[in-house]
Amino acid sequence: MMETFGNLLMGFSIALSPVNLLFAALGVVLGTIIGALPGIGSVTGVAVLLPITFGMDPTAAIIMLCGIYYGAMYGGTISSVLINTPGDAATVMTTIDGHQMARQGRAGPAFAVSATGSFVAGTFGVLMLTLAGPALAKWGLQFGPPEFFALMVLAILSLAGLAGSSPVKGIIMGALGLMLSTVGLDIVHGTLRFTYGSVQMMNGIDFLPVAIGMFGMGEVLVQMEKMERFDLLETKFRLRDLLPTAQDWVRSRWAIVRGTLIGFVIGVLPGAGATIASFLAYATEKRCSRHPEEFGRGAIEGVAGPESANNAASAGALVPMMTLGIPGSGTTAVLLGAFMMYGLQPGPLLFKNHPDFAWALIASMYIGNIMLVVLNTAFIPTFVSVLRMPQTIMMPGILVLTVVGAYSLSNSMADVWIMIIFGVIGYLVKVYGYPLAPLIIGLVLGPLTEVNLARSLMMSQGSFAIFMERPLSMVLLLASLVAIIIPLARQLMGRQRSHSGVSA
Repeated sequence: MMETFGNLLMGFSIALSPVNLLFAALGVVLGTIIGALPGIGSVTGVAVLLPITFGMDPTAAIIMLCGIYYGAMYGGTISSVLINTPGDAATVMTTIDGHQMARQGRAGPAFAVSATGSFVAGTFGVLMLTLAGPALAKWGLQFGPPEFFALMVLAILSLAGLAGSSPVKGIIMGALGLMLSTVGLDIVHGTLRFTYGSVQMMNGIDFLPVAIGMFGMGEVLVQMEKMERFDLLETKFRLRDLLPTAQDWVRSRWAIVRGTLIGFVIGVLPGAGATIASFLAYATEKRCSRHPEEFGRGAIEGVAGPESANNAASAGALVPMMTLGIPGSGTTAVLLGAFMMYGLQPGPLLFKNHPDFAWALIASMYIGNIMLVVLNTAFIPTFVSVLRMPQTIMMPGILVLTVVGAYSLSNSMADVWIMIIFGVIGYLVKVYGYPLAPLIIGLVLGPLTEVNLARSLMMSQGSFAIFMERPLSMVLLLASLVAIIIPLARQLMGRQRSHSGVSA
């Protein structure tokens, strides 16, 4: 415990440097704005803004990107409450009661309770990362190539099986990501694969143009097709209008606690994510409430619970990513690629090889949560004004950012064309309901999976039995099997119920 406390103090000494403080503040401001913009979300925000970190110090760059990530969770409340449109999928449940509160002239208390719950949940999540992170990392140091291979398989199949409404679609996208990761130079044998004589393809398909295209350009195409006009409620934001009543705090306190615990547990599970956490938190509050009939009509617990859950889940998703190298959500999948781009391999060795970076990042999250509480109470009117920007200006602006970002990767038009191709693919898969995160996971983790598979087979002289002979790898592979079977079984049971209902 004393060692952890000493490392955390070292992290604060780095995170509190003027440069890192500046980029932490920039990250949370950008994250709040991105979260407030309807339909954009944290995944798109991190993917589109990742190129602007090129040339920066890795610590400052990742601090800013993480600030965008958890800042978007806060910002999503603004559009959910004011225009009944979630800025991120994780804030869908907030619209139900948050918008009703705004219609009753109580948007201020909704924002204040949301900011408080988000701060408590986010701080609790970072505290658990502080306490559990080193222990998980030490456990992970026992991993050899077979265990790492099994862990990569679990990461890919977990997110593929749990993403979207159809596990089969998730598995297809994960497999496509793995296929794309094989393009270029074979990292095991040194031969060229699937390059078709193209010099640009020798280095493979980088995850960043793919992520920018699918999450950025793809989302813009979807939103431009809808071109919805959002009507903002006329809401006053004086200090007394922001303060909840004593009864509001009494009704919200346990909702914040329950949402925090639910969100963190769900966030740690690979592939579950903040959206599922917010749904579960809302259902739990409605079940626990003495006045369930008020839900959907402006119950403040319906805001406090989901908002606490999605912030705790975003912090929880960083636990497996930083300690084991398993991304817990689509955004952490993009962050995983950012880590690797800077030569920082997330996983058991991160705390050992780069302790200054790891602890500075954790310390910056404590600081970022304090910044976000101030931002989301004192500067709400400023962020609301951003929502008044017409989509006919906003969406083309984002499209320009995607093109500039893709070109800036290596000053190559090849990256721009890759971004455009995957932007169109991203639009199509969104229209047909295919999840994007499994493809990014497969593309990022594919090379690591291949390398550890090759090393394992070298150790066993070509025998696949090594994965069953080592207890930990066997458990992880069995968990991967369960991660696929359960979603498929649920889908099959759902179809059987629907067929029986139709027959009846």
